[in-house]
Amino acid sequence: MSNKVHVKTGDTVVVLSGTEKGKKGKIMAVSPKEGKVIIEKVNLVQKHVKPRRMGEQGGIVEAEGAMYASKVQIVCPHCGKPTRVGHRILDDGSRERVCKKCGEAL
Repeated sequence: MSNKVHVKTGDTVVVLSGTEKGKKGKIMAVSPKEGKVIIEKVNLVQKHVKPRRMGEQGGIVEAEGAMYASKVQIVCPHCGKPTRVGHRILDDGSRERVCKKCGEAL
C-alpha cells in the first residue's frame, strides 16, 4: 500500500462512491499508512461507549468513521469543482498544489 495521500488536513472534499456519495466535508484527519481519511459530518457510525469512571455517562455515541482516500476528490476553492491535484514548481524550488481544471493554487 502506498504511503502517499493526495489530500491534506483542512481540505474540502467530495465523496465519489459508496453510501455517502456526493457529500462534501472538511478533512479532520489523514492516515497515510492506512490510506484513509476522516471527514467532518460524513460516514457517521454509532459507537457503544462504556462508562469508565464513577458518574461518567455511557451510551451510544455518533462519530465519524474513516474512509479510503481514493473515494474522495478535492474541491477547488476558486472554481468550486471537484478536481485532481497537480503540482507546480516555483522559482525558489518549492512545490505548490494546483487545480487541474482552473490552474489556481490550492
